[in-house]
Amino acid sequence: MTRLNINQWLALVLALVAAVYLAMAWQIPTFPLPRPVDSDLFPKVLGVSLLILAALLFFEKPSAIAGADEIDHEATRGPLLFTPWARVIVTALAIAAYAFLLVPLGFVLASTLLSVGLTAYYGYRRHGVNLAASLGVVLALYLTMTRVMDVYLPTGLLPF
Repeated sequence: MTRLNINQWLALVLALVAAVYLAMAWQIPTFPLPRPVDSDLFPKVLGVSLLILAALLFFEKPSAIAGADEIDHEATRGPLLFTPWARVIVTALAIAAYAFLLVPLGFVLASTLLSVGLTAYYGYRRHGVNLAASLGVVLALYLTMTRVMDVYLPTGLLPF
């Protein structure tokens, strides 16, 4: 019997998580009124997608990554705000701030602020393009969710 590599072990764990998630998704009750998109559709699609991705990961051949076991000392010497761990902490704090500002500012403003802020923090310097792309994606999501799918999203300061 051959040994499983790290990708295969991870794929098995993900497949188990996906199977448990799918079992719970099949227990979500459907609404008695006919709707094009019911509350159980997205969890089922997400669970099946995770199961398919776990299968693809299981059969993927691992390749050696150059320098995978080496620490990048150049990245850890920079300013404290831009070290790898600081980036994780700043991103987590930005997501927490997004959650708190979602209702007062509204979905469009809070999501645009999060997107523009994090991309600028991570080093993208074309702020006009950043703002246009972020606002376009957020508005497309907002209009799709509110007009097509009838999902309530907070309007906040904007009179949508």
